[in-house]
Amino acid sequence: MKFPRRQSLHLAAAAAALMILLAFPAHRAWPQAATPIRLVVPYPPGGGIDSTARIMAEEVGRTQGAVVVVENRPGAGTVIATEAVSRAKPDGNTLLLTLNSFLVAAYTHKLSYDPLTSFEPICMTATTPLVIVVDARSPYRSFDDLVRAARAKPGELTYAQITGTFSVAGFEMLSRDVGMKMTLVPFAGNARSVTAVLGGHVTATIVDYPSAAGQLRAGSLRALATPSRARMEWLPEVPTVAELGHQELDLDLWYGLFAPKATPKARIGQLADWFTTSVNRPEVRSKLFAQGIKAGGECGVAFAAFLRKQSDEYGLFIREANIKAE
Repeated sequence: MKFPRRQSLHLAAAAAALMILLAFPAHRAWPQAATPIRLVVPYPPGGGIDSTARIMAEEVGRTQGAVVVVENRPGAGTVIATEAVSRAKPDGNTLLLTLNSFLVAAYTHKLSYDPLTSFEPICMTATTPLVIVVDARSPYRSFDDLVRAARAKPGELTYAQITGTFSVAGFEMLSRDVGMKMTLVPFAGNARSVTAVLGGHVTATIVDYPSAAGQLRAGSLRALATPSRARMEWLPEVPTVAELGHQELDLDLWYGLFAPKATPKARIGQLADWFTTSVNRPEVRSKLFAQGIKAGGECGVAFAAFLRKQSDEYGLFIREANIKAE
């Protein structure tokens, strides 16, 4: 049977459209395709979590066709951004990518939200170690050098960090264990903390490895120790605090992806698929690893159970370290 030319063109166009739709699995459908996904990061630009957010955003956009916009909203030890996401419409278009401080904030701040009940945990997307660093010109050539000096002059030596964060809680717990006292000098982000060390404004800082990697490679910073269970693959010569005879710690940072409470389960599953697929692509894993970040982690129910366990552990050591809520 022959169709008129115009009708044939219409049929051809319809067939082509159907083939395009069939080429993509149903789980990739995005009802609000025209609405960008806001990926909120409660830290300034720069550093491991910001880099990871931008790499994932680009990869999800490239492979899934969704527009993902990274929005940096630092302030109040991550609370400002986290609170904003907790109040966002639960449609999957506003997400939070954050660190362990997400849980610590419940013990160091008065919150209008509950980290464990005001969000839908999607996935842990990556992990990275913390490292204690000083300026390369510093007289402290080892962690024990720093400990001895801090014991001799309680409160006179200083360290830079963002107030109320996991890094501060971890450093205070470590300080308590080794019997030293250093004074916290607050800064807005890890990049500024590193700059303060390089400028001689503070004695040391404890930061995620990606924030210090460039200066460590350049020889501008000296790594003293890591509060991790094992040595860093990127700095195998740097000991753990446990190897130096102190308490064994496991204070690695994790990057967690969250949505507001009541976001539909189907959307949560879709987002988990999109973002875990993006970070687990070999080329993306290699790009992250080169920065000191390991891609991958638990999702869904397993991630939620991990968060509950971590929250209990953080509450215990924050109370033991006598860190007060702001």
